[in-house]
Amino acid sequence: MAREDNRGGRRDRDENPEFADRLVAINRVSKTVKGGKRFGFAALVVVGDQRGRVGFGKGKAKEVPEAIRKATEQAKRSLVRVPLRDGRTLHHDIEGRHGAGKVVMRTAPAGTGIIAGGPMRAVFEMLGVQDVVAKSMGSQNPYNMIRATIDGLKQESSPRMVAQRRGKKVADILKKPETEAPAEAAEA
Repeated sequence: MAREDNRGGRRDRDENPEFADRLVAINRVSKTVKGGKRFGFAALVVVGDQRGRVGFGKGKAKEVPEAIRKATEQAKRSLVRVPLRDGRTLHHDIEGRHGAGKVVMRTAPAGTGIIAGGPMRAVFEMLGVQDVVAKSMGSQNPYNMIRATIDGLKQESSPRMVAQRRGKKVADILKKPETEAPAEAAEA
């Protein structure tokens, strides 16, 4: 009895209403058969919690709602966590690639907004980024643009992660060399 309750709780936890999703592209494909054409649909969906987690998924089905449902489920399974500075922008400039798709993402001051095109904008909105400047070069295919964007975001590292990797304190990582020299001269 307790085991069934446990599974039920797990299922409730899995269906989190905290995730927002954005339909990026829908594609109608056809298969020619003896009696005519059979149509199917492919959907591309981006899902995120708007607090630093984002994922994308694609789904195919005979009807659009079923394709979107499949894509959303796959996106929830492929979530990645991205560290954000002040919960609004990236820590540093990033370049992401996938196939012929290349994207460049830059940090931006507060109030800039999301300056990015199409599929990249959906990724940033679902991620919870408020200020970013991004440019897509190469492939305009939405699948490749999203994959390149996610690839770049996976490379993002926060000062805390860099400090942990180097065995230093966060203050040592964030310290600027220009500010040290005048401070030492003033003390002498």
